[in-house]
Amino acid sequence: MRVRVHPRVTDRHPEVTAADVVEAFEGTLRSRARDTHPVQWVGVGTDPSGRLLEYIAVEDEPDGWLVFHAMPATKKVLIEVGLRR
Repeated sequence: MRVRVHPRVTDRHPEVTAADVVEAFEGTLRSRARDTHPVQWVGVGTDPSGRLLEYIAVEDEPDGWLVFHAMPATKKVLIEVGLRR
């Protein structure tokens, strides 16, 4: 599986590296599909230092993913994926 991180992620959140995002995506704790077209997946995973990161990704042809949003996890996303009430 190939995971690409849009450059906008690190431009907007310089404390988050592309490697952090890939690690969080590959180590997803919870995720869910949003009712969008194309389907966007919102998820939460841990980066190499144990930080919880949220991400939003879409499937990228032919067998990969494009993460276009990532940052330290917010309460809103933790609730959305069911990791917090």
